[in-house]
Amino acid sequence: MLTLLYYALMLLVGYVWYRYGQKLLNQGLRDENDGFTKPPVGPVGFLVISGIAAYLLFAALRALVLREIPCVGKGCAHQIYTLAEHSNQYWANLFFVVWIVVALGYAMYVTVKIWLKK
Repeated sequence: MLTLLYYALMLLVGYVWYRYGQKLLNQGLRDENDGFTKPPVGPVGFLVISGIAAYLLFAALRALVLREIPCVGKGCAHQIYTLAEHSNQYWANLFFVVWIVVALGYAMYVTVKIWLKK
């Protein structure tokens, strides 16, 4: 039951993140205060987020190829979950990493779309 709640909350946060990005994209060139629409991240944040997203994408692809992923979190540092021995924890950690990559990629997409508006 706790696992179902975890995945449901992750999907809910993803939906809220998507709606926020769509609100920014549909807003137009100017916001309600007649200022330019501000993207979710600035230029430096864009570079930092792209670096983090690239690293996490590499980690997810590495986990799929090697069939092992390091634990994501404080309580299980230096623990590696393999698909053969800990399949539930492996898929949960892989889902979280891929979800973060998709969320960061969407933030970068919204930022670029706002920057390229004319």
